[in-house]
Amino acid sequence: MDFDQADAINQAIRLLTLRHRARAAALLAPLGLHTGQEALLLELDRNGPMIQAQLSDALGCEPPSVTLMARKLEASGHIRRTPSPADKRASIIELTDSGKALADQVKQLWCALAEETVTGLPAQTVAELPGILNTLTGNVDTRRPRQPAR
Repeated sequence: MDFDQADAINQAIRLLTLRHRARAAALLAPLGLHTGQEALLLELDRNGPMIQAQLSDALGCEPPSVTLMARKLEASGHIRRTPSPADKRASIIELTDSGKALADQVKQLWCALAEETVTGLPAQTVAELPGILNTLTGNVDTRRPRQPAR
């Protein structure tokens, strides 16, 4: 790959990431959420209660980030943290009724953001997009060993 093509790809990904995050932040603000908190809510909604370490792995972020998000969401009444019966050092995080209602609002917002993001793309491209983006993410994931080129 030559530099011009590499630059075009890297710039497009960088700009998409920046603009998508900014748009998400603007949509989440009226709900009283900051970016990242929606992912935590949606993860708990999808998979139910879990300890913070599991949540950190599922979200792909550092444990201190989950701790901070959990504190803020707990203070606003959207989640509850309870000691794990299996490991007294761990906390189990679960959605409250308020958190479940907020997760439902986030789902609606997420659908709108996705539709806005893919406007103008053919249906086939939209259908293939999650797989393509997951492959790109896997290619640059520093949390796992690199696979040799095939």
